[in-house]
Amino acid sequence: MKVSPIFKGPFEVLERIGELAYIIALPPKLSSVHDVFHVSILRKYESDPTHVLDFQVLEIDERITYVEEAVQILGRIEQALRNRTIPLVKILRRYHDSKEAT
Repeated sequence: MKVSPIFKGPFEVLERIGELAYIIALPPKLSSVHDVFHVSILRKYESDPTHVLDFQVLEIDERITYVEEAVQILGRIEQALRNRTIPLVKILRRYHDSKEAT
């Protein structure tokens, strides 16, 4: 069974690498995906007036801070290496759901 590719985007092309590869600006939710793509898996962007977004200027106050607070320990395992053991702890942080636990 062959699975058809799913196309996402559009994304901005940041740089051309050689003849056949491009670096693409990916959103944070795709941070686990490598940002260099071969031309064979890219599609040319077809202009569409509905894709144009009207942005307003956003002013950010530099004095505002955001502190991540640990709320609960969701799990603990120990990773055995050759000559030592490393404890790994999964922590739920305030204002995040359990899918975003690290």
